[in-house]
Amino acid sequence: ELPEASRIWVFDELHKQKQWRSWLKGVFDLHGNEHEILVTGSGRLDLFRRGGDSLQGRYYLHRLHPLTLSEVLGATGPGSPEEILELGGPVASSAVEALEDMLALGGFPEPFLGGSARRAARWRLGYGTRLIREDLRDLEAIRDLDRLELLFDRLPGLVGSPLSINALREDLEVSFDTVKSWISALERLYGAYRLSPVGPPRIRAVRKEQKLYLWDWSRIEGEGPRLENLVVSHLLRLVDWLADVHGEKAELRYFRDVTGREVDAIVLRRGKPWFAVEVKLSAQELDPGLRYLVERYRVPRAFQVSLRGGVERRLPDINGTRVELVSAARLLAALP
Repeated sequence: ELPEASRIWVFDELHKQKQWRSWLKGVFDLHGNEHEILVTGSGRLDLFRRGGDSLQGRYYLHRLHPLTLSEVLGATGPGSPEEILELGGPVASSAVEALEDMLALGGFPEPFLGGSARRAARWRLGYGTRLIREDLRDLEAIRDLDRLELLFDRLPGLVGSPLSINALREDLEVSFDTVKSWISALERLYGAYRLSPVGPPRIRAVRKEQKLYLWDWSRIEGEGPRLENLVVSHLLRLVDWLADVHGEKAELRYFRDVTGREVDAIVLRRGKPWFAVEVKLSAQELDPGLRYLVERYRVPRAFQVSLRGGVERRLPDINGTRVELVSAARLLAALP
């Protein structure tokens, strides 16, 4: 029975009900003018919207990400996309401390708010089991869950490097198509995501080598790849915010050339490069890969961010690109 006096109706985990789409369609058509309806759920909800009765024209999709630094700090965030790259004044010590906590504990609310490395480790074990043994088992026609768990355990070691499905195929002793389908299934349930490269042929950019990242970056052992994953996840949140809130087409890519020079992330807005980001644990000088990119590819802004020890400063413009060395806390705190 629906509460008629409530202005907002919230339905959580509705996808577990049979014929939930048809039911929700009927509720909206009957009560949509009098009540605001919020439907929340796991990655399944995003997947299940592709089949069954159409809800086209009846909803807006908003993707929920792990916590971001600005959310942890209680910042209101930018009001418009144009405000995002105005990074503001000195970084508060609380922002630096919060970023270190996020790096260690991850961005999911339960382990982060628990504030304990032991509690976070226990949560990660349960998260992996639930994802493989419950969500994927129920949603996908996958029988070899043991090998899928082996793949899931291998993924943290692949972050930050070009993804080789062939190498995974050989390790797991399954077919190329099987590994490819398993990774796609993990993406649909927000276990991992991939970035594609960008760059014109004249700068010898690779065209097909994707990179893989995790929604739970705390599973990554190396501090460098873990920081890269954290920053890239914040940038993915920005791209989805531009689409879900402002209706702007945006993409997150990376750059790599045939000799191995690389830039961790490039944000495209309306089909054109907006800004590039290179991630370092600590750096004083401009990374050669970032310099190579901005010398040959028109990017309005470029940031080299470091977790600790770097000196913040603006460098002379390169090929019309404004280049800045900033702390990771400063850049991430400015993002939504």
